[in-house]
Amino acid sequence: MTKINKAACIGGGVIGGGWIARFLLAGIDVDVYDPHPEATRIVGEVLANAEKAYAMLTGAPLPPRGRLTFRDTLEAAVDGADWIQESVPERLDLKRKVLTQIDAAARSDALIGSSTSGLLPTDLQRDMRHPERLFVAHPYNPVYLLPLVEIVGGEKTSAATIQAAMKRLPPIGMKGVHIAKEIEAFVGDRLLEALWREALWLIKDDICTVETLDDVIRYSFGLRWAQMGLFQTYRIAGGEAGMRHFLAQFGPALQWNWTKLMDVVDLDDALVEKIGQQSDEQADGLSIRELERIRDENLVGILQSLKGSHGGKGWGAGKLLKEFEQHLWAGGGAKQALDLTKPLRLIDTKVSPAWVDYNGHMTEHRYLQVFGDTSDALLRLIGVDLAYVERGHSYYTVETHIRHIGEARLGQAIHSTCQIVGADEKRLHVFHALHDSASGDIIATAEQMLLHVDAKAGKAAAAPEEVLSKLEPIAAAHAALAMPEGAGRHVGQKR
Repeated sequence: MTKINKAACIGGGVIGGGWIARFLLAGIDVDVYDPHPEATRIVGEVLANAEKAYAMLTGAPLPPRGRLTFRDTLEAAVDGADWIQESVPERLDLKRKVLTQIDAAARSDALIGSSTSGLLPTDLQRDMRHPERLFVAHPYNPVYLLPLVEIVGGEKTSAATIQAAMKRLPPIGMKGVHIAKEIEAFVGDRLLEALWREALWLIKDDICTVETLDDVIRYSFGLRWAQMGLFQTYRIAGGEAGMRHFLAQFGPALQWNWTKLMDVVDLDDALVEKIGQQSDEQADGLSIRELERIRDENLVGILQSLKGSHGGKGWGAGKLLKEFEQHLWAGGGAKQALDLTKPLRLIDTKVSPAWVDYNGHMTEHRYLQVFGDTSDALLRLIGVDLAYVERGHSYYTVETHIRHIGEARLGQAIHSTCQIVGADEKRLHVFHALHDSASGDIIATAEQMLLHVDAKAGKAAAAPEEVLSKLEPIAAAHAALAMPEGAGRHVGQKR
């Protein structure tokens, strides 16, 4: 079984809340135990932010949201769960106690992951009766957007457990990386700790402020790291000669006195206050929730951009998002019966920050994207899905006419409808309308002609019966509808 059917989250703070949102938005029921009196509110706020982020992240049909249930006891929460995620505070004695309780109450085949950012799994599993199923599943904040999970086993963790955990992550849009040997702080936090120590010295010595330091990262190598990491970035820096040239050229710098990493800064009260004050100034009155939403919008924009790179194949985290969306499209999201008495409502989305121009309005090519997504949704209804395309046939759009009637603005809920105005064995003539979901007003329309093609032969070809049998009932029903206003217009035609 590679699918998580029910999850349990023990602890609902920053990380635990992120796990809860990740599971729920993948359609998984989640039971939660957290004795904190404000746990329900905290988790609810994190989930609300996650839902806003997902509305911007993908237009793929998410499954119905999983059921969220808060339980009064740990034992009740883990009952029946096949993935249990522990996210309690980072204290060895507490985590060991909680994990031992989980082990005693969980079903025999349940996987148990710990969100620890540095404790060794061997230490965590010491008192468990079934330590072979315990592993570290260390995510990155926000868990519902950042896809990486470091999977680390202890001395008693079985290889089957590691393999099972790795297989269950892609269906929820996450990438597991197996860390071969357990080591304090694993890999990601080791790298972050080195950068953090050096950063503290730069502030301590008044080389720069916290805002300047953050600007250095976010306007330069941070963007490179987001899509290519460290070593591949440096390989490119070596030019045509590659990594060997880079190491020969810059390797000697490791001997230069560029770092204080071997000399740990004294994080005394004065330095803590200095950093705190500068950080307050940098925030400029924005609340944590506002900063989280800004962070999420920025990450969505990066991920969406990376999804469209490399000739549309996607790159890095964008490629992973593309594959996750393909998984979602294959699942089909929440199934609804088709109402053929009116144009089909096929796409529901919101105007993402990545979609707007300097005026805050949706930019022109995003209209074409939504209309293209609408055509794709119709094609999936008639059986022209990814598997069909891979067999060498598809519909190609040969003509499009878009009318801009209103304006779509940042954050606006919009939906598209499709009416088939003509169809035969080779041609598909459609008329799409983009609506303001609140008022129903039409914002834009697109009339398109699509041809069924044999991609291998490179020419138009009749669609097979398996497609036509699904297309014809929709086309027949829509033939009884009035021709939509604006159909058949050409550019510049007077109203």
